Amino acid sequence: MHYNPSIAGAFDSIQHIHRNVPMGWFLKYTHANTASMFFIVIYIHMGKAIYFKSYLYPRQFLWLSGVVIFILLMATAFIGYVLPWGQMSYWGATVITNLVTAVPYMGQEIAYWLWGGFSINNATLNRFFSLHYLMPFIILGLVIIHLGLLHVVGNTNPLGFDHDFKIPFYPYFLIKDLLALNWMLLALTYLVFFNPNYLGHPANFIPANSLVTPKHIVPEWYFLPFYAILRSIPDKLGGVLAMFGAIIVIMLLPFIDPIKITMQSDFNKVFFWIFIANFALLKWIGEMPMEYPFLTVGAYLTVYHFAHFLVVIPSLGLIDNWVHTQNKEEYAKSLTNN
Repeated sequence: MHYNPSIAGAFDSIQHIHRNVPMGWFLKYTHANTASMFFIVIYIHMGKAIYFKSYLYPRQFLWLSGVVIFILLMATAFIGYVLPWGQMSYWGATVITNLVTAVPYMGQEIAYWLWGGFSINNATLNRFFSLHYLMPFIILGLVIIHLGLLHVVGNTNPLGFDHDFKIPFYPYFLIKDLLALNWMLLALTYLVFFNPNYLGHPANFIPANSLVTPKHIVPEWYFLPFYAILRSIPDKLGGVLAMFGAIIVIMLLPFIDPIKITMQSDFNKVFFWIFIANFALLKWIGEMPMEYPFLTVGAYLTVYHFAHFLVVIPSLGLIDNWVHTQNKEEYAKSLTNN
């Protein structure tokens, strides 16, 4: 109600909300830090699905809908990050929206259409403000679809076996969910009341200035792994394709993984944690300056990110299928002998 979506008043209106509006500081800090907590939950949720291979048939469409929600969440968070119109907001928007200019032939025209002019201006901020308000309703609709698909196919389980036995939601899952919720609310309470700017960037306390470029431009922490992949490719178009490709290979997991059972083998568990370590290192590289050795390390980590999905997972899946087949044949032979 108090935000002014204009390049002349956006930064001051945020300060007004923070300093003058009753409980404005609480709303501002809760909104910003809840976004970060939300992405922590999303990354844990996706990691759990990858660990237990919950994306396999018949849950492949459930996985696809979840990744689409993840992409829209990233878009919503990005345009929300632009709205305070601080230095990092402005230059982050400049860097990210300029990526579309890498599209052959029509990239510059797409950028003009996105900006609503020949550069980032009032029209851009108004569009981002409108989208930041509207996209959560789209995400809510997709979440309902996601839950509907989950209701149809049901949950998987750590053992990977489908059976008629069902564990009741109450008290088992309800108590576990409430425990996790309490821990997350405790962490959120600490951030809001004791360290509200921990996950922010100091440059965003400076009004946007198109004539002064920050020494080191970084997005919010939840974009850093993909930002590191973008920077690891010297070519602009190649970097954009790699960044979006890094998300697409995750989306296509149900069609990449040839395994037919959801049970995790020991090798899968080991390589899953290698992937998590690689992803965490990409996050760290994304906040480092664009210089040696960070660019070189980022390139190697990028190669492994794609290799994990395109080489490691298919290879482990074929091995697990072969072992599973051998075990079934040996079991059948033992039954025959008996």
